[in-house]
Amino acid sequence: MPVLIRSHYSGPVSLVRMLRVAEIFLKAVGRPEAELSVLLVGDSEITRINKVWLKRPYPTNVISFGQELRTPPGSGTDLLGDVVISVDTARRESIDAGINLEQRLDALLAHGLLHLLGEDHEGPVEAAHMAAREQGLLDTLDREKVMADLYIDLDQIAMLREAVGGTDPDPVIVAGMIELAGADGIVAHLWRDRRHIQDRDIRLLKQVVKTRFILEIAAVDEMLEMASEIGPDMVTLVSETADRPGIKERLDVVGLEDHLTGSVRQLHEAGIAVGLCIDPERSQIEAARRTGCSYIEIYTKRYADAYPAEDREFEDIVSMARLARDLGLQVYAGHGLDYHNSVKIAGVSDIYGFSIGHAIVARAVIVGIERAVREMLSLVKKGYIE
Repeated sequence: MPVLIRSHYSGPVSLVRMLRVAEIFLKAVGRPEAELSVLLVGDSEITRINKVWLKRPYPTNVISFGQELRTPPGSGTDLLGDVVISVDTARRESIDAGINLEQRLDALLAHGLLHLLGEDHEGPVEAAHMAAREQGLLDTLDREKVMADLYIDLDQIAMLREAVGGTDPDPVIVAGMIELAGADGIVAHLWRDRRHIQDRDIRLLKQVVKTRFILEIAAVDEMLEMASEIGPDMVTLVSETADRPGIKERLDVVGLEDHLTGSVRQLHEAGIAVGLCIDPERSQIEAARRTGCSYIEIYTKRYADAYPAEDREFEDIVSMARLARDLGLQVYAGHGLDYHNSVKIAGVSDIYGFSIGHAIVARAVIVGIERAVREMLSLVKKGYIE
């Protein structure tokens, strides 16, 4: 990836958030592919760096080391340089300013990046110009969605209920517990054969979910009519193939473009945002855009299966998420994500949200649903479990 975030700081710092902020800043300055390294340290280490490189025997909040002049002409590499930030100093400054630590780290990252771009504050005119650009970058964060949402899929809860019959565990009750734990939304898949979630669940979830209710269905008449009637916040169209019953997969939008265009139109007329679950492939994303859908959900199973040796699959997701954003589509991701592989992908700033189910339910068997949700929220939004 163009941005490398490292921490030598002894305490917890949200590296996922800093990675997403750095990517947003690079896009804002027109250098989305630039290589940028960010190192978080304590006062003792930044003092050492100051002594060695700048002959200053004291800590500062941020230091920038530009690399552009060292990049060979015509190399095709957009190398910006390194930004070193003292979290100790940032923490003191945040307390003095009455803001949280993350806000101060955002400002220092913006400041360091602008130094790499040639800005300085030696004179009053230069200082005012740099301060204005810094504020412009911070204003960009207000317009962008800095952290991704976490949506919890109820399929595994419903599967437990249907496995033995009866009414427990009730997905509707569990949905309330998930929301209280801080999740940003609820996902439910209504299969054509009603193997897990039932019609009753969908109707009640529409009434009780307070965050965002996302319904997953196949693009068939019965499901489209039911979704149009119930009116969830979002509908994600997925594939339920006849030759693999019970397997939820990504759509072949290229081969089904005309049919899916009609399905998207029908749901849009009912006032519902519509997305398509697809592989991270250019042809699929471009076809999805032509259907008129509002968003895509990148099918992350290949990435999850390859983890931790998933460099190629990860880069596919990064580049295709950016393509989708450039085409005006919101980007979500899901399938196979867990407490190990979700951290890296959570740092991709073009992804708005993640749909995760099985891993959280499996974890909940051990630690309870509230803790399982809070731990995944912490991983997705901070990069570590609090």
